[in-house]
Amino acid sequence: MRSISLLLVLFYCSIVNASKPITLNPQLITQYNITVAADGSGTYKTVQEAINAVPDFRKVTTTIFIKKGVYKEKLNLSTSKHFIKIIGECVEKTILTYDDWAQKKNIFGEEKGTSGSSSFYIYGNSFTAENITFQNTAGPVGQAVALFVAGDKAKFINCRMLGFQDTLYTYGYASRQYYYNCYIEGTVDFIFGSSTAVFEECEIFCKKSGYITASSSPDTSKYGYVFINSKITGNAPKNSYHLGRPWRPYSKSVFINCELGEMIKPVGWNNWGKESNEKTAFYAEYKSTGPGANAKSRVTWSHQLDEITVKEYTLEKIFNGWNPIEGINKTSYK
Repeated sequence: MRSISLLLVLFYCSIVNASKPITLNPQLITQYNITVAADGSGTYKTVQEAINAVPDFRKVTTTIFIKKGVYKEKLNLSTSKHFIKIIGECVEKTILTYDDWAQKKNIFGEEKGTSGSSSFYIYGNSFTAENITFQNTAGPVGQAVALFVAGDKAKFINCRMLGFQDTLYTYGYASRQYYYNCYIEGTVDFIFGSSTAVFEECEIFCKKSGYITASSSPDTSKYGYVFINSKITGNAPKNSYHLGRPWRPYSKSVFINCELGEMIKPVGWNNWGKESNEKTAFYAEYKSTGPGANAKSRVTWSHQLDEITVKEYTLEKIFNGWNPIEGINKTSYK
């Protein structure tokens, strides 16, 4: 594969859902290993072909540039595919999508289940996505995953995850995941799973009514979900959403310096019908703002961090030394 010096020139595409999507100017890109274009102008026409072409267990980054288009594929990035970076030409117009859902039958007449419903599976480590929309178009039919992430050290920059119930499945039991300047939408438990994940400067868009998070952190994990400087928005009715509920007893979700919309219930959190979860789950906030911020009305078993305890929530501590912001020019997304 060719390797030429990298120069990525970013400019604004258009404003969608109060985020700032970025377009890449393909004429000014001077390094990419593979190009995907549905019209045949690239190395491959499909994203899966491009992923398959990457040598197994590669120890240097392979960059796949995906031109604008809607790519309807059920994608799989296997555990042998390491250091893959996919870059979309424009976050609004580079769309990876499929339409499976949990109750849909497979060729054997069996239901696919939640895990089987995903549009894109990421098992390989050190995966990065920029300017990509991940989508499940099955609609409000129950669990329908847009993105399933199991690999360690996964990064998503200026991406969109679109769906209804169970949009983003942070599946990896011990995986570390970082989401920066992303837009994530859904209804019930639309960010869920056992991984340690940070959502920094993201927009979390609530549709209809439901629960934002359903963490299933193991008891061995100190951190679960951490939202930093993010906004909870949406078109859901007032007082129709909980910040989270415990899919497993040791669920963990923390919101730090986040702006909460009016759809957030005053109680904030839900115990999933099990009083015993109140003793094991860890739910906390620090300096929440907006109409959904209501520290005095939160459930008594939740927490409000102070100036000392919030210092435990640095990226270095959360990710046990992994630095996910290396190579990210945050000023490009302002």
